[in-house]
Amino acid sequence: MALDPPVQPVLHGTMTERPVRPELEILQQEIGYRFADADLLRRALTHASANEATGKDAGLSTYQRLEFLGDRVLGLVIADMLVEEYPSAPEGELSRRLARLVSGETCARVGRELALDRYMIVDGNVLKSGSKAATGLHGDICESIIGALYRDGGLEAARGFIEAQWNDRVRSMTGPLRDAKTELQEWAHRREFPTPRYEEISRKGPDHAPTFQVDVVIEGIEGARASGGSKREAEHKAAEAVLRREGIWGDQ
Repeated sequence: MALDPPVQPVLHGTMTERPVRPELEILQQEIGYRFADADLLRRALTHASANEATGKDAGLSTYQRLEFLGDRVLGLVIADMLVEEYPSAPEGELSRRLARLVSGETCARVGRELALDRYMIVDGNVLKSGSKAATGLHGDICESIIGALYRDGGLEAARGFIEAQWNDRVRSMTGPLRDAKTELQEWAHRREFPTPRYEEISRKGPDHAPTFQVDVVIEGIEGARASGGSKREAEHKAAEAVLRREGIWGDQ
């Protein structure tokens, strides 16, 4: 998406506001909330590459701080939804469900369903750099929008969006509830193998869209190699590859 052209401030009393871009009007309709402070939404959609392209300070004017906040708000709301939906589930099961529901993969799926790439303020080369970078960015922007909703309208504004996008996921979750690294470690210990270890093989790409390649090594059996937009993601994918190869996990 092209960067905003220079816009002259529009004065309303003592407030200085910028007109809301037409595509942001559409996005607000999609998420079911109108921002009192449209700049929060702009910031939630702004990737560091957009500021790099214009020479602006990327520190405080990108989505990253809002993503940090949105991640915590998402965890709180989903935890509350799980307690309500599964009144007899033990804490361990709730924790495993929570981990799946707030994972980067789930957030990225929500972001793709909302087609957030249509609204991102980002250098076009970032999205062209590969599907992994684009997938990670969908998840990041989804969380940053949650953070912006919280800052603009409080917890209820964020909750409304989260419930709309996650209700069915909370109620219909299928597949393994344990994360891949934990499952692989316990599987290895049951068979008296050493604890799996993870070795970073390479890190490629620009700082704003890196790709990590990681090996999982388990003495006594064949390991696996996987790539991801973060070291943690690559580790989990490598562990999952072993679990699927050994028949511990089937299709989710």
